Amino acid sequence: MSLNELGSHTVTTPDGRALEVVAAAGDGIALVMHHGTPDSSHVYPPFVEECAKRGVRLITYSRPGYGASTRHDGRTVADCAADVAAVADALGVERLHTAGASGGGPHALAVAALLGDRVVSAATVASVAPMQAEGLDWLDGMGQENVDEFAAIDAGPEALERFLEAAAPGLREATGEDILAAIGEGLIGDADRRALTGDVAEHFAQSTRHALEPGIWGWFDDDVAFVEPWGFDLTSIAVPLTIWHGADDRFVPIAHGRWLASQLPRARTNMLDEHGHISLVTAYGDMVDDLLAARAS
Repeated sequence: MSLNELGSHTVTTPDGRALEVVAAAGDGIALVMHHGTPDSSHVYPPFVEECAKRGVRLITYSRPGYGASTRHDGRTVADCAADVAAVADALGVERLHTAGASGGGPHALAVAALLGDRVVSAATVASVAPMQAEGLDWLDGMGQENVDEFAAIDAGPEALERFLEAAAPGLREATGEDILAAIGEGLIGDADRRALTGDVAEHFAQSTRHALEPGIWGWFDDDVAFVEPWGFDLTSIAVPLTIWHGADDRFVPIAHGRWLASQLPRARTNMLDEHGHISLVTAYGDMVDDLLAARAS
């Protein structure tokens, strides 16, 4: 499948907001993918191809406040479940797999917890854990850029707004050639440095530029939602779930993935020594296979 075979849609939620949706055509089993932070519905072409080869209909959307999606001020992580239900209803999807990368991980968990039998299986990829996670040193091992960002969250809304407004221009103007510098050297380990070149770098630059076109508010609301209670019980997740995490991750250290696994003993885990945060995009084919295998088991 080429990118030309993807369709762009605007889905209106029950409360009147617009969601920017990108979806493959066809009637294959759907995979709703939740993007990172900051990020958007811009899709990584090899991932589209991996899904198409397996007969999977890839669907993604820009969370509120990103790209062309209307902001939802004060949203919680749990609120995404209703948005996904609205997207699925609009596209005629009855059942779906769901996965989320980085900041999308908590949102995939919310869908798995709250949409019940509508979800076939789920996966998190380098997901952050709840800020209230007992026994987890939440910031330990993060690059300084993320430590500074979460310090701004802790300092209050005005401090966070100032921090993101200062950080956004570099990302909004970045190309594939300078996206590494725009992200910040402290967040990039060896595995991610090797991965963040060529088409991967260009994808991240394009997707982030689009995410921040309307401003910082999708990013702002994500950050606040991560540190507040997520609005659902992790232990209520009953669908097959796999937790993927790279050992060389300086955005979201692997301790977050291990903590999630400790709370979800039925979940399968893939803790990969050779990967970081961004480099996990090269394992997306394996992740789709894993989601499909969970359906068959």
